[in-house]
Amino acid sequence: MDPSSPRAVAIVLAGGSGTRLGLADGRNKVYLPLGGLPLLAWSLRTLDGHPLVRRTVVVVRPGDEREALAAASAAGVDPAPTTVPGGATRSASESAGVRALAGTVDPSTVVLVHDGARPFLPVAMVDALVAAAAAHGAAVPGLALDPSTVRRDGDRLRALDPSRLRRVQTPQAFTAEVLLAAVDRAAREGIEGLDTAELVAAAGGPAARVVPGDDRNIKVTTPDDVARAEAIARRWPADHDPVPT
Repeated sequence: MDPSSPRAVAIVLAGGSGTRLGLADGRNKVYLPLGGLPLLAWSLRTLDGHPLVRRTVVVVRPGDEREALAAASAAGVDPAPTTVPGGATRSASESAGVRALAGTVDPSTVVLVHDGARPFLPVAMVDALVAAAAAHGAAVPGLALDPSTVRRDGDRLRALDPSRLRRVQTPQAFTAEVLLAAVDRAAREGIEGLDTAELVAAAGGPAARVVPGDDRNIKVTTPDDVARAEAIARRWPADHDPVPT
């Protein structure tokens, strides 16, 4: 690895639930079996094997620590990731993960914040995000919208300009300096965000640069998503081929 390459660490948010999947007893969807591994294991394996990623923190529901570590072990992650309990909201869980890194990374280190329900993370996407965040402070992967996408405005449907809009995915990447400052301000002022990039921008941080997303980087939320994820898992390449252009 080029010694001048930016360093990175990862926070994986794994504190969700399986409500929309119809899972009983409050089971967490990130531990569902997928292609012979727990769903969470897929992204952990990619992050652990990436030459730029030096450390991973997994934010879990209190009591899920053992399952998270079992998923990491199934993925061959060594050493085991750090696990920390999350909060009642996404922003609170992000904050818990960031605070677990405070004092252990230098300001220029890139922090990747990833949703554990997105199993298929291409290596090339991580490369692009780390480079863009190191240069600009913040970066997100985005996919173009379908040209037929419209917005409901009262009783009317209005066409949108798809060239100006993107569907944002994770991981989202920020320098530690930017992310720590944003999390601190958000905690003081009660700022929330739908995702990390929105939280950072609302707390006075930089607008994120957009790098190409990937259609395979799906979020598993519904039964249809599980079926699609199983299909992707069957053909997911061992070397995580580059993001399509």
